[in-house]
Amino acid sequence: LVTNNNTMWSKRRMLPNDLGKPTGLFGEDCEISHEQVYEFLKYAALGKRHNASQPSWCRIYHRRHLAKVVVIVLQEVSQLYFYRFYLQFRHLRRAFQHVSPQTVLLPSKIFQPTIPHGHISKNSDLQKDPIIEKYGEEKHGLTSYILTLEEMRKYNYPLEGSFGCENYVHTQCERPRTDSSPLFGLDCEMCLTEKGNEVTRVSLVDAEGRCIMDELIKPETQILNYLTRYSGITRKILLPVKTKLPEIQDKLKKLLPRDAVLVGHSLNADLHALQMIHPSVIDTSLLFARHKGRRFKLKFLAKAVLGKEIQCENKVGHDPTEDAEAAIELLQYFIDQGPRKVFDIYHDSVSFLDHLNAAGQKTLLLSRKELASSGLGQNSLSTSNKQILKRAIQEVPLSSFSVIQFALRSEHVAPNLVAEVCEKMRIQLADMLTVYAGPFDKDFCLKSLRREFKKCGPIQSLTVLTETHQPHICIQYEVLEAAQLAMESLNGADVAGSCIKVQRPVTVMMLDCDMLIKELEMDIENEGVIYVAGLKKTLTEIDLQEKFSHLKDLQALFWPRDLKRGKHRNYCFLKFQTSESALEALQDINRQGAEGSQLQSRKALTTSHLHRWICHMAHNNGKPIQLAHRILHVKKEQLSTSVS
Repeated sequence: LVTNNNTMWSKRRMLPNDLGKPTGLFGEDCEISHEQVYEFLKYAALGKRHNASQPSWCRIYHRRHLAKVVVIVLQEVSQLYFYRFYLQFRHLRRAFQHVSPQTVLLPSKIFQPTIPHGHISKNSDLQKDPIIEKYGEEKHGLTSYILTLEEMRKYNYPLEGSFGCENYVHTQCERPRTDSSPLFGLDCEMCLTEKGNEVTRVSLVDAEGRCIMDELIKPETQILNYLTRYSGITRKILLPVKTKLPEIQDKLKKLLPRDAVLVGHSLNADLHALQMIHPSVIDTSLLFARHKGRRFKLKFLAKAVLGKEIQCENKVGHDPTEDAEAAIELLQYFIDQGPRKVFDIYHDSVSFLDHLNAAGQKTLLLSRKELASSGLGQNSLSTSNKQILKRAIQEVPLSSFSVIQFALRSEHVAPNLVAEVCEKMRIQLADMLTVYAGPFDKDFCLKSLRREFKKCGPIQSLTVLTETHQPHICIQYEVLEAAQLAMESLNGADVAGSCIKVQRPVTVMMLDCDMLIKELEMDIENEGVIYVAGLKKTLTEIDLQEKFSHLKDLQALFWPRDLKRGKHRNYCFLKFQTSESALEALQDINRQGAEGSQLQSRKALTTSHLHRWICHMAHNNGKPIQLAHRILHVKKEQLSTSVS
């Protein structure tokens, strides 16, 4: 939020009587839903005058002094990449404390028609509506919606004599059009080649929704990126295809009647891809355009107008036949129901941006062309993140509400690459939870060792390594704090009669471990939070609260349970109002430890969002965060009674 003076927002603090409840740290409130972000933006931009209320999860003070609202979306930059490049996101991780939702795009939420607007006059809206202004309220035949020559030139449709269209093929459909002329829906899918985007699939449907053409096309030049996520095309699908573009052009010329009208969504792109010229087109993105020419995506219109789901997330790529059919149905709805009915749909469920426009606020919407389902207007699309950034720098200062959406290139979010990065992160986390300790005498007591190392925190696994000259052990803890505490408190200590060394695995991914630990300590969410280990099994929640009641400014306490047994673990987290109070408490607890107490403490490392993400990743992969076998190049033997 950009403010003129003292405007601020803050997350609601946990009250003292909430002590003992987990919501302060690893509770459900650390993740913010789209609805919560939406209500926050709605109030920030519109205020009480437009029936918006304060968000439920935070407070905005002095909203009237807000100069503008800017929403920046890093599409596909998920928690996986956030943690993979945690050290590089130095400023980003300090600015944001909450986990964003994992599904549904925020920009589409802003565009969805969800805000009741009984306070706005329907009659006054009717006169100002762009659809009513252009077409009137009465029903018309299809010829009223065919683009004029001036409109085709304005929206970059291929025309005879236009620059770049010298070698385009004309459909030769030049008979006069009537309201009875046949309609055909057209849609293409592209792949990225050495020449740029080239068509690799084309579909044509008639007015009844019957598919009369669905062809794959072999591009002229080498494919650099199949854009499978959007096109649905893969190397395997295209490998046996021999059909070239000229064959498709000839086939289309034969299929289309001389008075055919082509219908599509942003049909100019499809005709340029086909390198064809057709004189009579209806563009549904322009037909349903809103204020200032803002256009909606086909997916959004199909849902809002037809109640139809297309381009579903569980499908790989778009189906051009489905898209062509949806465009035909949208036009038929417009013709059958008339402009007034379309206005009623918009008015009965007005979008956030329509309200902003009605309030006289200037909006800016910038996005990558590849983000096909975001709902951003067609006239706000750019080809690269650099272009988006350049435009944002120029135009954000001039707008009162801006949505800037960046995205990774499709090759960076390919499923195989994401799986590879995920596996690397799993291995790195496992290594950070792991310590090696030794050497020990051959007759050491394993139970005593386990008891000693367990004082630092819960142990997930303990393995004896016997292929070294003297026995060593490998311990994997359940939390990062426990492993780090073992490194700090037991390295160089006399354990089981031996002066031991405690160290982490040495791998490429672990070379930055010390720096990563330091940065995790300084994470804004760990500010004022300490980790305490060595809690006795017999303690109750009341005992624990009494034990720490003397600590100054204690704000919240989180005491995890074993999910299987339901019992509390031997560690907890304490959150204080200030970092100074947390440091005093840490020193006090460690002073007690030096005097004989079992308690040990250090600064917290595991932020709530990291904790939840680890659990989510382990659940999705079906793999616990445990020691990777390919890292251990020594024989591991199960614990036996002979060494205990």
